[in-house]
Amino acid sequence: MEKRPDEKYISGVTLRAIIIALILIPLNNYWVFLTEIVRYAGHPTTISLFYNSIFILLCLVGLNVILRRVKPKWVFSQGELLTIYIMINIASALAGHDMIQVLVPGISHPFKFATPENKWAGMFLDYIPKWLSVRDKDVLDGFYQGAGTLYKWNIVKAWLTPVAMWTFFIMTLIFVMLCMTVLLRKQWTEREKLTYPLVHLPLEISSEKASFFGNKLLWVGLAIAVAIDLIQGLHTLYPSVPGLMIKEINLAQFPLTPPWNAIGNCPISFYPFGIGLGALLPVDLLFSSWFFFIFWKAELIISAQLGWNQIPRFPYVNEQSFGAYMGIALFALWSGRQHFKAVITELWTGVRSGDDEGEPIPYRTAAYGFLIGMVILCTFVLAMGMSWWLVIIFFLIYIAMSVAITRMRAELGPPAHDLHDAGPDSIIPAIIGPLKLGTPNLVVFSLLFWFNRAYRAHPMPFMLEGYKMAERTALSYRKLFYAILIAAAAGAIASFWTELHIYYQVGAASKIAPPGVPMIFGGEPYNRLDGWLRGIQQPTQNIQLAILAGFVLTILLNAFRMRFFWFPFHPVGFAISSSWAMHQLWVCMLIAWTIKILLLRYGGLRLYRQAVPLFLGLILGECVMGSLWTLIGIALHMPTYAFWP
Repeated sequence: MEKRPDEKYISGVTLRAIIIALILIPLNNYWVFLTEIVRYAGHPTTISLFYNSIFILLCLVGLNVILRRVKPKWVFSQGELLTIYIMINIASALAGHDMIQVLVPGISHPFKFATPENKWAGMFLDYIPKWLSVRDKDVLDGFYQGAGTLYKWNIVKAWLTPVAMWTFFIMTLIFVMLCMTVLLRKQWTEREKLTYPLVHLPLEISSEKASFFGNKLLWVGLAIAVAIDLIQGLHTLYPSVPGLMIKEINLAQFPLTPPWNAIGNCPISFYPFGIGLGALLPVDLLFSSWFFFIFWKAELIISAQLGWNQIPRFPYVNEQSFGAYMGIALFALWSGRQHFKAVITELWTGVRSGDDEGEPIPYRTAAYGFLIGMVILCTFVLAMGMSWWLVIIFFLIYIAMSVAITRMRAELGPPAHDLHDAGPDSIIPAIIGPLKLGTPNLVVFSLLFWFNRAYRAHPMPFMLEGYKMAERTALSYRKLFYAILIAAAAGAIASFWTELHIYYQVGAASKIAPPGVPMIFGGEPYNRLDGWLRGIQQPTQNIQLAILAGFVLTILLNAFRMRFFWFPFHPVGFAISSSWAMHQLWVCMLIAWTIKILLLRYGGLRLYRQAVPLFLGLILGECVMGSLWTLIGIALHMPTYAFWP
């Protein structure tokens, strides 16, 4: 490995870049929230590459062009551009569709919608800590009905303590993740040399070389994506303009006979950015993504043919996928066992090996930071009312999930990784049995639902990808470490403010586009809790077997891949292919796989590399045009085309 430059020669994580990021974060989070919740169109944080962050980065690159002409000294360096981009990513993840967007309605919903009929008041409301919830009916009336303002003392006072406590929890969680990335970075980036496909586009956009934007194939790809989204956007505004059939076909809409009607939701969609992202992935992951999607659908059809679909939730797709994620986490940790053994030895003996020279913080500090952070998180959840042994199991599963998702992104860059309803808050009750856990534990599981509903906007992969970009551009790891913490704090505060500000204007149950996600996000954990307490959901041995099956199959797929270089099935493809996002993208993965196979077979690696700018152009074009349509819609208060989903 080349020695990194001395700190005094490293630029990028500057005070100017951090200040600009802090100015942009509230604006960005406001945009994300309006797009994903109020308008429910676009959803930038439900895919691995946040198109809002790419758009902001491109705008800053455009500003650089102007500055070079009028004020050359003010031009942003590549490091500064990437610092802003990384900070925007972290803030967007916290504002995203699976984080604070879910939390805010979740801490108010049961007190607004408890009725004599549902008997929630007697069942579980008293178990919800006052310091983590808002229960004043007058305060909640404005929150759900809108046409009011957040800026009244009684309203601010009601929200102040819960927001402060949850912000403390979020910051501790982010700090723990940052410490984990410090311990993982060198092993995955320098020793195993994982490829980090998702950093390719921002590195190219921010590059100070002109070769990227001078490539003709880039502009061809960009023009194709822009033209498609422009036509679709005009068709949305003016239906007389012919549109393109790129998202309208779903096999479930056709009158299928049993057992074929068990196929369920099966869209046939065409997304230029999906094809572009897919073409950057390894061939085996591409193949596995669409192959295992068909595999899951075949499971549903065969189950219906054999009558097994009468068993609730059979064939336990989410549970099998959960087992696969656990298998990926175990493999990732096992492959770096020598590295982690050395870190533990250093921690135990206190003798530094020097292996952490140049890292964001020393391994010893990171390890102690991780342990102290976990003690704080566990104490926090214990204070909420969860049993100590469940707290440990909960966070062990969550950490394993975080490692698995981060490993997937670092090694392969899948376009999405949502895994709905398979977090520790769902899996533990499914295995043990809700009634055996008791009401206090089940209530805490419901309060922790917000960061386990799905994992599309998980913050940890963006941290490690940030360090990869720092390695490529000689950014200071240590300064970036603190910049990420600053971004997390700003992102959390901006997200809470944005959500509350808008809800008190439009109403969480009022002027929100269908399907009314604040009501869904708020209601899901408590409707599930209601079912648990009424004994509707019971554990079965089948769930445990499904988890084991997913885990074992993943380990076997990894073993075969290591033994046979030609083996076509990738365990990550098996893990992600059942997700909501892959339902939208499986056709794109099939198209990208076909294109990449043809390029490699008839032109070799050289032709494929020459074609990469075309694929990056498809991604960039859709990020640009998709962002513009959302901004036009927000500015003009009108529905506009959403390229995703």
